[in-house]
Amino acid sequence: MQDVRWLTPREQRIWRAYLAATGAFLEHLDRQLLRESGMPLAYYEILVALSEAPERALRMSQLAAVCRSSRSRLSHAVSRLEEQGWVCRRACESDRRGSVAHLTDAGFAALRAAAPGHVTAVREYLFDVLTPRQLAALDEINLAMLAGPGRARAEPGPSRGVTPPDD
Repeated sequence: MQDVRWLTPREQRIWRAYLAATGAFLEHLDRQLLRESGMPLAYYEILVALSEAPERALRMSQLAAVCRSSRSRLSHAVSRLEEQGWVCRRACESDRRGSVAHLTDAGFAALRAAAPGHVTAVREYLFDVLTPRQLAALDEINLAMLAGPGRARAEPGPSRGVTPPDD
């Protein structure tokens, strides 16, 4: 264990504050969406990913990757979204072994209804409490973390549901 670069007390404080802040933020967003729209944050993220995809559809494996979810967890979530009528699954035309999740019109309507409250929560909890300098630093930090050790610098991803969906 002598090769381990243990965290200094300052690094430990920063690490724990990061975990606490991100955990509290995600819990806040999840509670807000459940309270106002009846859907957890994970379901909202699935609807956003589908709304931003061509023809509002993605292979289940692609959707799992975009949502940073295991295939089994995603399959369970999509089943619940199918029960709501917000998503439907169809066999993949090019590969019958796979399936494609499609955002229905009802799912798009649910997303459009949930988006204003979600964006307000994101703005109040994140953007309104940070200065422009802090936001620029956070942007740089996020890109560095997404790139990770030994990888090229990451580019920002899709909006992840903080812009209004198109009609």
